[in-house]
Amino acid sequence: MLHVSQPTTEGVARCVVDLVRHQAAEGWEVLLACPPGGDLATEAASAGAEVLPWSARRSPGPSVTGEAVRLRRAVREARPDVVHLHSAKAGLVGRAVLRGRVPTVYQPHAWSFLAVEGPVRAAALEWERRTLRWADRVLCVSRAELQQGLDADLALDGRAVVVPNGVDTARFAPGDRGAVRAELGLGDGPLAVCVGRLSRQKGQDVLLQAWSAVRSALPDAQLVLVGDGPERERLQARAPAGVRFAGRGEALPWYTAADCVVLASRWEGMALVPLEAGACARSVVVTDVAGAREAVPAAARSAVVPPEDPVALAQALAHRLGDRSRADAEGQLARRHVVDHHDVASTTAQVVEVYRGVRRGVRSIDLREPRLGSRTR
Repeated sequence: MLHVSQPTTEGVARCVVDLVRHQAAEGWEVLLACPPGGDLATEAASAGAEVLPWSARRSPGPSVTGEAVRLRRAVREARPDVVHLHSAKAGLVGRAVLRGRVPTVYQPHAWSFLAVEGPVRAAALEWERRTLRWADRVLCVSRAELQQGLDADLALDGRAVVVPNGVDTARFAPGDRGAVRAELGLGDGPLAVCVGRLSRQKGQDVLLQAWSAVRSALPDAQLVLVGDGPERERLQARAPAGVRFAGRGEALPWYTAADCVVLASRWEGMALVPLEAGACARSVVVTDVAGAREAVPAAARSAVVPPEDPVALAQALAHRLGDRSRADAEGQLARRHVVDHHDVASTTAQVVEVYRGVRRGVRSIDLREPRLGSRTR
């Protein structure tokens, strides 16, 4: 089994590590091609994968040719039975290299065309339409993500399957808010936490617009942004009072410390943050984008607000930060929802069933150049 991923931090990386851990425990020989550095290579190796360094940049551009050459070498070295391509760059390069010659699962983790506009968006859409034939299965992490693909006229019938993201509900579990706040040097006032890459996708700029209104209603409220990314300097320059930038680090203590966890994304596939926070029995406020709304139990749908609406976001946050008992009741509902629908043991097992279905259609592969090979392990 060969996984390919360019992101080495945040949600995609955590999904890959969970899959590696489950597959290694099941007795699979698991390999991972990813850029060196970052968290993914180290954590995947600890989880049981053999790591093949694959230098690749996040964005498309002139580097793609070299990335394709390097990935072709990695595939020849691995000679996998199945390749699982994670996110946009691996999907772009991997399908161009493999061209269906090795059984291939492509997982967008949010469609590439959602991140761009104008001619670049049109080009991304055309690429997705043309290269679907080179993926035996397209693994969508939410029904909304599947519907986005269908709405974009992607020919997904017969090859798309929905398997939601999952989290380790034993690791992400309710903890002692007061004790963790003391360790983090926090007081007992209202606390909102936003975990994620500091980027346009995650909408922290909208959250900062909303935060001034939250502080007007709750002057002692605090917001902590956990993560790093290309928008950090710009966000810090415009941050109002009561905002702390914690940088990258372990998210679990911040979930435990929070009264409410917020995700202000402009688009998603299915974000892990609402699931992790919910598993920790924390109330979650999310924007109404694909995957995020499915992470919230039906009884807490008032916590789902329109994207890019700082007024609605501020109101939802203020209601929960101003009433901890209400927030904690929503957190208990969220915990039950995640345990019932998003436990990682169940979701990773479903992905393995996808692989088995793909393997049943494996045909004889010509190993000569330029074809890429497969062997039975």
